[in-house]
Amino acid sequence: MGRRVSRRVLVARLDGAGDVLLAGPAVRAVASAPGVEAVLLAGPAGTPAARLLPGAAQVLEWSCPWIVNPAPEPSPAHLAALVDMVRAAGTREAVILTSFHQSPLPLALVLRTAGVHTITGASTDYAGALLDQRLRPGEDFPEDQPEPERNLRIAAAAGFRLPAGDDGRLRLGPLPDAGHLAGDDPYVVVHPGTAVPARAWPALHYAAAVELLTAAGYRVVVTGGPGEKALTATVAGVAGLDLGGRTDLASLAGVLAGADAVVVGNTGPAHLAAAVGTPVVSLFAPVVPAVRWAPYRVPLELLGDQQGPCRLSRARTCPVPGHPCLSGVAPEQVVEAVQRLVRGVSSLGTRRETRHGGLPAHVSGHRRAGKP
Repeated sequence: MGRRVSRRVLVARLDGAGDVLLAGPAVRAVASAPGVEAVLLAGPAGTPAARLLPGAAQVLEWSCPWIVNPAPEPSPAHLAALVDMVRAAGTREAVILTSFHQSPLPLALVLRTAGVHTITGASTDYAGALLDQRLRPGEDFPEDQPEPERNLRIAAAAGFRLPAGDDGRLRLGPLPDAGHLAGDDPYVVVHPGTAVPARAWPALHYAAAVELLTAAGYRVVVTGGPGEKALTATVAGVAGLDLGGRTDLASLAGVLAGADAVVVGNTGPAHLAAAVGTPVVSLFAPVVPAVRWAPYRVPLELLGDQQGPCRLSRARTCPVPGHPCLSGVAPEQVVEAVQRLVRGVSSLGTRRETRHGGLPAHVSGHRRAGKP
């Protein structure tokens, strides 16, 4: 006999894949309530991640004019398409998940016209009749907290909390076997691509790190999307296995799940690695705060000058000549970080056992600067 559903609740996260992955615990909180089905509203970049999340009974896709870049025209027909989708899904309640620089109010206004009668969100601006439950950032909760915890606070304001036994870590549903892609022998993944240039470690630094990792005895698998084949070929060189353009998000998650560690910038695959419990060497540009956006609750080495002059600028293109916050990280430092992570996990058990146990970030020392 199936679970009886009496309410369908819309959970909205309209950004990229990483943002959607960080919303996963909040989606599970909503879905665990008695009689509730969670309907996840995502943007085109986030939909593949939304389909991997446990708890999402249905995924709706809509390109949001105030979030997507480049933005679609906010025409009456475009807004009506969202209204029609929400009505067809039968959702009368909504939890709008946003980051500190975003407002839930435009979406709340559209959802009101779709017949959603109870809406929860976090807004620094007066919400009037648009939000039934309004959290005031900086007053009702601190802004400097990990993004998954911010999302859980918003869900809790709507009355949804994680059930007993759910530790709040990132999770994915069943994944395809990636053995045919990465092979069965132990390996380290290097993922050099990023969504925006300001968060990228130089390609030749990555290439040097791959050579050094190989010389240190690691097998290296280089991953990237269809538009990053030239980058992954440069980085893989003759030493690494180049999987550029050969994975979708689900198979990439499978490859990351089999790795001993992942070297990656602040981009969606960093959170994908966290969602499968793989240790991360994070090359993190301080254009956004690491306390909010670093890979969540996995063994972590955070590299990059977190006090650099671009700090908190939210820049998409580096505003500082030479990109010093990340270019100052030497390939040798990345190799050392990988070695610390792999040793740290190995000292606490086998790879599979420690994955399921979930190690805290401080196991590896949680390095914060781009200097030795």
